[in-house]
Amino acid sequence: MTPMTFAGFGLYAPKEQRPSSALDPIFGQAEGWTAHQFGIAARGVAGPDETTSMMGAEAARRALAMAGWQASDLDVLIGACGVMEQPIPGTSVLIQEALGLGKSGIWAFDVNQTCLSFVTALDVVAMGFESGRFRRALIVSSDIASAGLDWANPPSAAIFGDGAAAVCIEAGADRSGPGLMARGFETYGDGKDLATLRSGGTRIRISDGFEALAEGARFHMDPFSIFKAAARSLPVLIDRVLGEAGLTRETVDLIVPHQASAPGLEHVRRLMGGDPARVVDIFNTRGNQIAASVPTALVEAQAAGRLGSGKSVLLLGTAAGISAAAMVVRT
Repeated sequence: MTPMTFAGFGLYAPKEQRPSSALDPIFGQAEGWTAHQFGIAARGVAGPDETTSMMGAEAARRALAMAGWQASDLDVLIGACGVMEQPIPGTSVLIQEALGLGKSGIWAFDVNQTCLSFVTALDVVAMGFESGRFRRALIVSSDIASAGLDWANPPSAAIFGDGAAAVCIEAGADRSGPGLMARGFETYGDGKDLATLRSGGTRIRISDGFEALAEGARFHMDPFSIFKAAARSLPVLIDRVLGEAGLTRETVDLIVPHQASAPGLEHVRRLMGGDPARVVDIFNTRGNQIAASVPTALVEAQAAGRLGSGKSVLLLGTAAGISAAAMVVRT
C-alpha cells in the first residue's frame, strides 16, 4: 500500500468534435455506417495549433488549479503520452516550458508504454513516493491519434480520438486511507507486430526515402489479434492484482479501463460481471485516445462524482507490445 491522493484533475478536448457521419464518405459508406459499425458517435480532432504539448499543458493547468497548487510546487512532471510530439526533447520538457517552468529545474521526463503510459507513470510516481523522492507529482497524457491514421483501413482509423488529461498526485501518510493498493504489469513481445508506428525513430531513416518514411508514419493495427491477446492475459492478471488488494471482480467498486473499442469495453463488462455500470465507458464520445484514454476516463469519473471517499478503483488496459496492466487504487 502506497498512501497517495488524487489532488487535481484536468482535461483538454480539441475544438473540433468530429461526428462519425463525417467519416462515412471517406470510407465510401452510407451515412450512419461508421457509428453503427464501430459504436462511436464523435471524437476530438486536434487542429494545427493544438499540438500534443499545448493540449497537455492546458489539461495540466486545469489539474493544478483544481489541486490549488502552483506549477512551481511540483517535484516531478511526467509526460505519459502514447506518441511523442517529437523524438528529442521529450514531450514533458515541452509541457514544462509551456507551464512557465523552463528555468525551474523541476524534473521532467517521459514514460511511454503506448496506451498504458498513464498507468505506468502512476506506478513510477508511487515508487517515488515510497522512496521519499517525490511529494507532489503531475502526470500528463496527451495524444493526437489523427496524425497517423490510415484511412484505407476503417477498423483502425475509425475508432481513435485526440485529447489530453492530467492528474496531480500527492504523497500521503495514512496507510488505511487513499493510495495505491496493488498493481501488475506484463509484456508479451511475440505480439510486437500487432500494433506499430515505425517512423520517428532510428528504424526508418531519411536515406530510406520519403515513401518509406511516409508509410512508416501510418499506424497499423490488427484489432482482432490484439483482442485475442488481451482476452488471454487479462483474466489471470486481474484476479492476481485484485487478490493482492483483498478484492474480487465482484467487490471492486469501479472499473476504469482503456477505451480501446466498443467490443473491448463490452468484453470488460462480461469479464468483470456484476453491475455493468461499474465500468466507465466514454468511448462513444471520446474514442480511443491512446495514452490519454485511461486518465480521461478517470477524470470524467471524478467529474461525475464516482470517485467517492474509500472507493476501490481498478485501472485496466492493454498496450502495443503486447502489454497488459491492472492497478487498484483507493480514493
